Amino acid sequence: MNRVQHKSPSPLEQVRRRHRVRVATTPGSASSRKVTRKLSPADERLLQRLLQGEQDFIDSPAFYEENAEHQIYTEVPDVQKPDTTWYHPVMDDLSSASRTRTIKSSQQVILTGAEERILFHQFNYARYCVNKLQKAIRSQPGQVPTAEQAEEILGWHRRAERIREQIAETNLALVLAMAKRTRMSEVDFADLVSEGNMALLRAVDKFDAGRGYKFSTYACRAILKAFSRQGMKLSKYRQRFPTDFDPKLEKSNFLETKRADFEKDTAAEVREIVQDNRAELTDVERTVIEHRFGLESGEEKPMTLEQVGQIIGVTKERVRQIQNKAMEKIRRELESKFLGQNQEDAEQNEEPGKAVAGK
Repeated sequence: MNRVQHKSPSPLEQVRRRHRVRVATTPGSASSRKVTRKLSPADERLLQRLLQGEQDFIDSPAFYEENAEHQIYTEVPDVQKPDTTWYHPVMDDLSSASRTRTIKSSQQVILTGAEERILFHQFNYARYCVNKLQKAIRSQPGQVPTAEQAEEILGWHRRAERIREQIAETNLALVLAMAKRTRMSEVDFADLVSEGNMALLRAVDKFDAGRGYKFSTYACRAILKAFSRQGMKLSKYRQRFPTDFDPKLEKSNFLETKRADFEKDTAAEVREIVQDNRAELTDVERTVIEHRFGLESGEEKPMTLEQVGQIIGVTKERVRQIQNKAMEKIRRELESKFLGQNQEDAEQNEEPGKAVAGK
């Protein structure tokens, strides 16, 4: 009989389960079971983030009236959604032709003051509902939301994000217009547009439509201030780091320098061994090594095997054999010298230890 082996969760999954947001459910409630099944890991992370902070909003007396949700979302005309297929500023080349390119009137949506008030009213009411649910959950024992509260707070948050995105997309042309008018040649155009888009989103969060002003009036000033901050940030960076970024400066050349010094010292040592004939080379072997590696004079170019063979009257294969035999003698001389130095250093280090032990 086959036994079913249950695989234990991984350590990462155990940590995720410990930090997972608990949702209080009522046993036997069909609606609670339905909501709990729909709560995906992404929803759990979003719910945890919403419960940690406090949602801000622009307050309005209309939020506290009876049937406020019905009046704000149902009893108002629909606002046309923008077409953003034209928006690709980073892909455009930054020539004068692209900077003067205009948006077609069929692609651009210009909101009236009444339409802007409708959208901002809906946006802030959704945030108000999120804030109210946050306070209600914190007042409960253990601060654990019910399944209905979890579904409701996630729904209001997503509604607020959709309206915020709609307002921002409607005013994308405003960011491009301000970026093209700004004369900041030291700032990249794509960075300028990106900074303007972030300022536009912050302006959506802070704008109070109840004061009667157009959103573009408020957003233009916010976008220009963001451009100014970006320029000041870049100028301060260039004052602190006056040189341009050089990838070569980020890479250390220690190993290359150390290797070059070692090769230079080794070549000098080999030259001394050949000149002093400490490796006991024959006359033919010395001639081959000196001509093959240019050791007779620093300016002499190394000869080929065939050229050296013509000098001593043998074939190039015989020259290779003589060269290999001579290099083997030089290698043994180098090894004996360095091994002897290492042995002497070790003996010198042992003598002070023996003297201390004798005392």
